[in-house]
Amino acid sequence: MASGKKQSQQFARQLLELSLVDGAVSPEHVAGVLAYLERTRPANALRVLRAYQRLVTSAIARGQAVVEHAGSINDRALADIAAAMSRRYGRSITGTARRNDALLAGLRVRVGDDVYESSVAGQLAQLAAAV
Repeated sequence: MASGKKQSQQFARQLLELSLVDGAVSPEHVAGVLAYLERTRPANALRVLRAYQRLVTSAIARGQAVVEHAGSINDRALADIAAAMSRRYGRSITGTARRNDALLAGLRVRVGDDVYESSVAGQLAQLAAAV
């Protein structure tokens, strides 16, 4: 049974590789992979699909910088943060703003599993140094 789980995970990783274009998840490729799975119905299909979903979700998160903020954030600051994260990780990162009133001041930036949190002044200093 453990061997079936390992094979399902390996197959899901192969499917993820087919879903990437220049390191980013391609919706068209994901649709193609899902159509293939629907046609072929591999052994342990549900296990493969669950593993594939986790991998795709993780890959998407690695390409996004979720910027949580208490006050307002302008588009220029969001673009600057995304550009700084792109340089840091060496891949294209897009920025998404999410209001979080629990943050009294400052920002929290999440890229995949990495979290950066600092005061507004500290974040502006980092952005100025990155530019």
